[in-house]
Amino acid sequence: MQKYNLPKNLEVSFDNNVASFEVPVSQIKELVNNLYKNFNLSLKLVTATDEREEDGCFRIWYILGSPKDNIVIIPFIKLKDTIEFPSLSLDIHEIIDYERKIQTFFGLKPIGHHNARSIILHENWPKNLFPLRKDFNWQTKPPIAVNNTYHFQKVKGEGIYEISVGPIHAGIIEPGHFRFSVAGESIMLLEPRLGFTHKGSEKLFEVLPLAEKIHLSEKISGDSSFSHSLAFCQALEQLSDTNVPKRALCLRVIYSELERLANHFGDIGAIMLDTGFNFGGAQGSRLRENIMQINERITGSRFLRGVNIVGGVITDISEQENNILTDDLSNIAEDFSEIVDIVDNNASLLNRLEGTGVITFETAKDCGVIGVAGKAIGISSDARVNYPYAMYNELEFDEIATEKSGDVYARFRVRIKEVRSSIKIIQNALSKLPTGNINTHNSDISFKKNAFAVSVVEGWRGDIVYFVKTDSCGNISRVAPRDASFTNWAVLKDAGYDNVVPDFPLINKSFNLSYSGNDL
Repeated sequence: MQKYNLPKNLEVSFDNNVASFEVPVSQIKELVNNLYKNFNLSLKLVTATDEREEDGCFRIWYILGSPKDNIVIIPFIKLKDTIEFPSLSLDIHEIIDYERKIQTFFGLKPIGHHNARSIILHENWPKNLFPLRKDFNWQTKPPIAVNNTYHFQKVKGEGIYEISVGPIHAGIIEPGHFRFSVAGESIMLLEPRLGFTHKGSEKLFEVLPLAEKIHLSEKISGDSSFSHSLAFCQALEQLSDTNVPKRALCLRVIYSELERLANHFGDIGAIMLDTGFNFGGAQGSRLRENIMQINERITGSRFLRGVNIVGGVITDISEQENNILTDDLSNIAEDFSEIVDIVDNNASLLNRLEGTGVITFETAKDCGVIGVAGKAIGISSDARVNYPYAMYNELEFDEIATEKSGDVYARFRVRIKEVRSSIKIIQNALSKLPTGNINTHNSDISFKKNAFAVSVVEGWRGDIVYFVKTDSCGNISRVAPRDASFTNWAVLKDAGYDNVVPDFPLINKSFNLSYSGNDL
């Protein structure tokens, strides 16, 4: 930790690969800026906890990752007798929505923040009612507020008009509202308004039994059920000092990559379908269905739900199934290569994808873009490599799939590369599948007291982060999940700028962000 030039008076605590330390409120801006800008640490999550019942304080946690060292660094501040804390939003752009969320759900005010609008909770939610405070009962039915107003951003000028889209859309997709300010057909400003799928998940994590907490993690974003439950279970395993059998670690890799394959196949097909290339859309759907049927055959769940538990998994892969799956993947890989060859020779498809929905490298870095969208502009970041978990560090792994152009075509190509990589990873894992148990069979799990854990998993959209904290009795008092979508929604407006309105569905699909994963 010496290389990070931390003040000498800070008392640093270490647990596994997590280093944490309390920072005086007056020093937090300088310290986080130093770690973020001078040492190029990545911002994983900023969240708060209400610990007034314990010591009369709120805490704000700044969770940063150091991929070179495979460690997580967490400076935090205590707020006693005040609800104000210094905003870092003018220095670190990607922290804007984290601070807005802390204000909306905890009532803590980021002083110096330039956008104090509520996030996720809509104008029918009463002011001065903060659902993640401990004195807010999860069964509360708040009165409907009638005088609150949400102010959309405005673009003024001759010929500028607005198009309002959603929250209910054509097709089977989640609800979300998009407000376009348009000149002719060119988008001058795009403002997403989300929160329509808010379920109160973070509050529910406080009160549900452990098994139901794991089920809830699978519902954060249903198409990432396995990755979310894996991230949550890994945090619980840290808090309970649970050792996971190697066979279970290897199986977790296989299931994670099957989830990635299903969703990438679906997105590759959907992107082609949005250009009118029906053949490509049909092939993507067909391959996705192949993987979903494999999931159900192996685990009993098309979405790989009910597989993860604390200490491992509950479904195994027999030797016979190992051989069948290996052959299935070889056939799928050959099939996919033929489809890609056809795609690469379709000039009209490439014309629609290339140069559409561009984000620059500078914008992506500034907004903290991760996952497919970040890799498509050359950001080489992947939790499987940077923060290896399960058995990824023992398997052959192609270099992180990246592109440079940052457009729809780049995001399309990253998915193609990751499909090929995932098939290789699964085949490698199947060939090295260790013998032994698939879980620890521990029915009496206890957690460390006044402790916390951070887990990072590379979901198919990007990294998924879970911050889990216990109280003085060892009960889980706070679960803060962060889906990759929460980070990436902020850059969609930049991808839409100066594109024509009819291209927006294609741009939106190339990101394919989760509404539910954002709204929680």
